Amino acid sequence: MRVSLLGSSHWHAAMHLDAMRFAGADIVAVWDDDPHQAAAFAQAAAVPAVGFEQAVAAADLVVLMGHPARLPAQARAVIEARKPLILEKPAVTATPELEHLCALAAAVGAVVGVPLPNRFGPAMLEFRRLRAGGQSGPVVHAGFRLINGPPQRYRDDGVPWLLAPAIGGGGALRNLGIHGIDAALSLAEGELRLLASHIGKRIHTDERVEDHALVTLADDGGALFVVEAGYTYASMAPGGDFEWRLVTDRAVLLDQGDRASAIVLGEERRTLAPEPTATRYRLFAADTLARLAAGRPPAITLDDYLASMRLIDAAYAKAGS
Repeated sequence: MRVSLLGSSHWHAAMHLDAMRFAGADIVAVWDDDPHQAAAFAQAAAVPAVGFEQAVAAADLVVLMGHPARLPAQARAVIEARKPLILEKPAVTATPELEHLCALAAAVGAVVGVPLPNRFGPAMLEFRRLRAGGQSGPVVHAGFRLINGPPQRYRDDGVPWLLAPAIGGGGALRNLGIHGIDAALSLAEGELRLLASHIGKRIHTDERVEDHALVTLADDGGALFVVEAGYTYASMAPGGDFEWRLVTDRAVLLDQGDRASAIVLGEERRTLAPEPTATRYRLFAADTLARLAAGRPPAITLDDYLASMRLIDAAYAKAGS
């Protein structure tokens, strides 16, 4: 599959390049708002840097990243060109813009996937395997913790706008916590309801965005989900403080990035094959390419992204009240 990478100055561009090549795609073009950055990225990747329209036309699949003030218009152009799209987050400055994109995609039958690759972590995959085999009921409670290093990391990556509330739409919850919110939505039985929300600045009080958030949710079956996100880890090291814990009636599944395990009723504790958080884009890319080849929609759609954004909006509102 021919893939164009649009928005090569995004801090996840190198991950998408690695992931798509790992999944067997042919990267045919690179583009960015900054032509000098695009040229440097393209030279390092041994791929031509071309114009926006040319990059879209050359591809079977477009990966679109960039500044959320400009992404909606760029996404509309790709959707209207009837090209399958992977839309990197944050894609909008506010949820209504995403609602407009969802409506357009639905109207034209567009294929749009959103990279939330922790859906493919070992605990999530093992839960689905156990559930399909009748070895587990639904999740009873789950915790999703993503604590990364200081906000300065985004200035170092050349994306200081992520720390501006009017552009990024929030802080740690919007940027990191969305992975946990999406996981909870994917596991919930029926409606997922917001119970409580705390948004605060625990360490980086001079920043305009929050550096820590804690959100609790419950589904119609009474399952409890806790999402914790922050920029409060004392290191810039990849991975940070990461833990996905799923508890069912017959199993406890734990994913800590560099290690994972399963305890199933009646069995010895066993190790699951870990997947570093930085390379989970490979799993997302492989799954997406396989689905597109089979004529199926991506596992994580624009509607899933919208559902997460709405819950995060509600969490900010509840904390503010």
